[in-house]
Amino acid sequence: MDVRPQLIDALSALRDRVAAVRLPLPLPGAERAWQTRVELLDQLDDYLLPRLKDPEAPLLAVVGGSTGAGKSTLVNSLVGCRVSQAGVLRPTTRTPVLVCHPDDHHWFAGVRVLPQLTRIWLPPGQARDPDGLDDLGAAGGDEESALRVETAVSLPRGLALLDAPDIDSLVVHNRVLAAELICAADIWVMVTTASRYADAVPWYLLRTAKEYDASLVTVLDRVPHQVIAEVSRQYAALLTRAGLGDVPRFTIPELPESAGGGSGLLPTTAVAPLRAWLTHRAQDPAARQQSVGRTASGVLRSLNVRLPELAGAVAAQYAAAVRLSGVVEEAYRKEAARVRRRLQSGAVLAGDARTRWRGYPLDSSTGELLDALVESLVALLQCAVAAADDEIRTTWRGEPASGAFRFEDAGREAGGWGPAEDIEGRIAVAVRRWRRVLEELADEEVRLLEKNAAPDAETVAALLAAALLGGRRTRTAGEQLAERIGVQGALRLRDKGGALLTACLDQVMHGERDRRLAPLDALDVAPEPQAELIAALSVLQKERVKP
Repeated sequence: MDVRPQLIDALSALRDRVAAVRLPLPLPGAERAWQTRVELLDQLDDYLLPRLKDPEAPLLAVVGGSTGAGKSTLVNSLVGCRVSQAGVLRPTTRTPVLVCHPDDHHWFAGVRVLPQLTRIWLPPGQARDPDGLDDLGAAGGDEESALRVETAVSLPRGLALLDAPDIDSLVVHNRVLAAELICAADIWVMVTTASRYADAVPWYLLRTAKEYDASLVTVLDRVPHQVIAEVSRQYAALLTRAGLGDVPRFTIPELPESAGGGSGLLPTTAVAPLRAWLTHRAQDPAARQQSVGRTASGVLRSLNVRLPELAGAVAAQYAAAVRLSGVVEEAYRKEAARVRRRLQSGAVLAGDARTRWRGYPLDSSTGELLDALVESLVALLQCAVAAADDEIRTTWRGEPASGAFRFEDAGREAGGWGPAEDIEGRIAVAVRRWRRVLEELADEEVRLLEKNAAPDAETVAALLAAALLGGRRTRTAGEQLAERIGVQGALRLRDKGGALLTACLDQVMHGERDRRLAPLDALDVAPEPQAELIAALSVLQKERVKP
């Protein structure tokens, strides 16, 4: 194997890029891409990097299979004593068990492989209770995150066996852990039975091993004597049809010891061929190099396919986020422009505001006119925000990625936009703040005039608001304003008030737009991870072709 530090550094950098991948949007294929990410991290952290850093470490054979396939019984029989709980209750194996020679214990006592699992083992000299093997895991710590390490002098040096949970367990954690453990294997030992050898789950793992070109061996367990030849022939035909005809196969007949009520140990002769095969792989340098090199090289080669696929999923996430953001920005851009056009056409001067203006000053006071104009502007902005939101909802319904967000009265922390009353409240506060500043401007302008000729500041503010909001319909408001404070004063107020109005409109429309964009921004979907993945893969590929 190529164990140059440069190659290991390239792999470590690639591993960090994979770990940084985020796929928060529910796009088609995102779940599969996330599973690819998980598998890549498992293989890099639990197998490839540890193996390249310590090529002389013992060979790890992970025994996996379906519920009731007899994995624990097989491991116990290969070791020659009970190290893993076997029984009729399912799932039996909960805490995974790793068995190695005492001289190899230091390789697995630390976190060289499977670093996320807490190690549990008996102190030297303490006797093992064969009837309470699983209780040891519960006593030593969190059973769901533990790895029990056993030693046995009967195992040859350089070989470790790992009894994994059922790959089709009803317990989700067990299934996930089983897949993770298999990713840490130098040799995959797939165990199935005469009654279940055609099931989908074992074949998924077999095909995965073929895809990675991993060192693989299969065990057909619990085969009745009377059909052993026929079942073996049919199983071999299935393997050949799947392109796995060269995979070593071992058949174990159905024996009294196979049942849960037995001793948990098969006769030595039943497992001798498999034990001899594993021992040869561990102790013969050429066989060991072939097994380890094949699995490591297979994982490395698979990166050339899986990394671009993962990068493609990352790119799809960014493209979807850009589309969703673009819909929000365009909807609010259009409505903001529409608000400005409606202001120019005097749309605010409608309903009660129109009535108050027509009746001013005889039938309406300045305060009533200001109140009506402010409320009309609030209503105009509320309609604009609602129209923008409706367009966003309609367009987003065609985007699978929008499934990550809620629109109806959902708080921002839940990925929504907030209740409608909150939106209305924010708009009303912004417009009333504009009114208050407008009144302050009017008051300042009035103070510049001679006291005996100065009009009421509230009247100036009302006329200024009417001139700014009424468009062509309130031309006379500007004329009345000029009569009261002079042309120059009226122009100054129009300019300052107009700038304040523009700022108010921008605050409302941009603020609501940004609130719609905030959940998207919080996802932190960016284009850099895709480029970083491809760059890291390119560096790795260049290192691999170096002599």
